[in-house]
Amino acid sequence: MDPDYFKSHNMWWGTLGTVRPFSNFNPEQDATEIQAALEKKDAVTLLSILTNRSNEQRQVIAKTFEELTKMDLAAGLKKALAGDLETLLLELLMPPLHYEAQRLQQAMAGLGTDEDSLLEILCTRSGKQLQEISAAYQQVYKKDLEKEVKGEASGDFAKLLVALLNKEDVSGVVRRDVEYLISSLNGKKADAGPWIDILTSRDSDHLNDVLLGLELAAGQMVEQLLEKSFSGDIRLGLTVLVKCIQDPYHYLAQRLTNKKTPIVQGIMVSHSEEDLLCIRAAYLKLTGTSLYTALQKQFKGDHLQALLAICRSED
Repeated sequence: MDPDYFKSHNMWWGTLGTVRPFSNFNPEQDATEIQAALEKKDAVTLLSILTNRSNEQRQVIAKTFEELTKMDLAAGLKKALAGDLETLLLELLMPPLHYEAQRLQQAMAGLGTDEDSLLEILCTRSGKQLQEISAAYQQVYKKDLEKEVKGEASGDFAKLLVALLNKEDVSGVVRRDVEYLISSLNGKKADAGPWIDILTSRDSDHLNDVLLGLELAAGQMVEQLLEKSFSGDIRLGLTVLVKCIQDPYHYLAQRLTNKKTPIVQGIMVSHSEEDLLCIRAAYLKLTGTSLYTALQKQFKGDHLQALLAICRSED
């Protein structure tokens, strides 16, 4: 990994992540222990090291490992491991922007589109983050992300996805925005245009005021209005966007209740150094069960131990 990568890209750390930089970091020792663990196919040592280092530290380990052994660490993991644990540790090795780019690519790969995963990333990431992800996508896949997204959808849903990729922060007047949204629902057919324009071009505080004003004026919850006024993918897209504006952690906790391995791993890896503590708290509030406990009911073996290490603790 080019060391300039870390100078040119902001890592998405916040104080609310569960994975932090390891205080006594020794990349040479880590690389040596990993080399021995790969030879023995010692999954416990591999997951213990890789889940207890920050992403930046993992990049240094990978570089040190290659200098020490003349081998690629990812290739070594593929040879020594298999299944979900292999996938998880390889995901942890990826730089964050490249990992988000891969998740988007996988959501669009093959027959059909995984709209839910596409929307999760586009609705929960900021405009700046999405610009960086787009640049990473171009670097890794040699394709323009906006063109790829356009090719996966049509009509208003395609317009929404493109608008999400190009999020802006334009000042607006709450009362006027509320009026535009209400008037868009008054014709024979609801007009998604104002919803797309407003919900992708204002800051979250403003939009929460708009959504509250809309509910007071209409006498209905926003989700009820969307359910009644729209259909198909555009209804799904606007509903997810509204949920993410109102409470992104609750939305991500809802996604985790799905319990499908790619969804759980995707969210936990993506948010491990940023705000997984907030998602954990939302999950407990939503389900009455801690994420740490829920993982133990769903997964097993070394894969479970790796997920628990990322989750970190009970709530």
